[in-house]
Amino acid sequence: MKIFGHRGAAGTYPENTMISFEEARSAGADGIEIDVQLSKDGEVVIIHDESLDRTTNGSGYVKDKQLKELQKLDASHKFSHIYGETEIPALQELVDWLKGNNLFCNIELKNGKFHYPGLEEKVIKLVREAELQDRIILSSFNHYSIVKCKKIAEEIEIAPLYRDGLFTPWTYARSLGAGAIHPSIKAAPNEIIRESIKAGIAVRPYTVNDDKEIKNLLNIGCSAIITDFPAKAVLIRDQFYKQ
Repeated sequence: MKIFGHRGAAGTYPENTMISFEEARSAGADGIEIDVQLSKDGEVVIIHDESLDRTTNGSGYVKDKQLKELQKLDASHKFSHIYGETEIPALQELVDWLKGNNLFCNIELKNGKFHYPGLEEKVIKLVREAELQDRIILSSFNHYSIVKCKKIAEEIEIAPLYRDGLFTPWTYARSLGAGAIHPSIKAAPNEIIRESIKAGIAVRPYTVNDDKEIKNLLNIGCSAIITDFPAKAVLIRDQFYKQ
């Protein structure tokens, strides 16, 4: 079972920052999950919320700020007293970093609330330039967006995100050209996970932080989990496989 650090190591480090991604790597995670949007000048930036208010010392919307303005903000969130200030990264910085390790990366396109023209093309261009196609998964709650991604880049895996129960989600995934599903853990009962994997569709539920849930998913052979605490999840996984 692969372990993806949710926004890096969001439980212990400022989410969607380079220090959070580095922590997930150091902890032994197999991959990271990140969120991307476009700045006012069309640069791909890594941040979860459309608004700057929760995770930075700025305010307003990401889409209304130039990249240079965004990078002047402190994205250390509630961890500033521990780690000091840290920037909102551009996707370019992350892909350059990924070239120096073997991590997988799930890039979530945050284009549900606002339409970001060209987001799919720009993300794919950066991935291809870095030759990371084999290690990237493109996901979104906007399933039209990931279908568009698949049409542009057939070689890159896509996975629909969803919060509520789907009837035979493996069938739906196939209809999109997806190789995996990324359900909320609340919408991923054991039988759905088993049937999806049996049908050849990987399952990577989010956000799996509870010890019992991690152990259960190990027991049923889940493909991967997305967790805020990759270090803890890696430890539980290592202990499980030593039994």
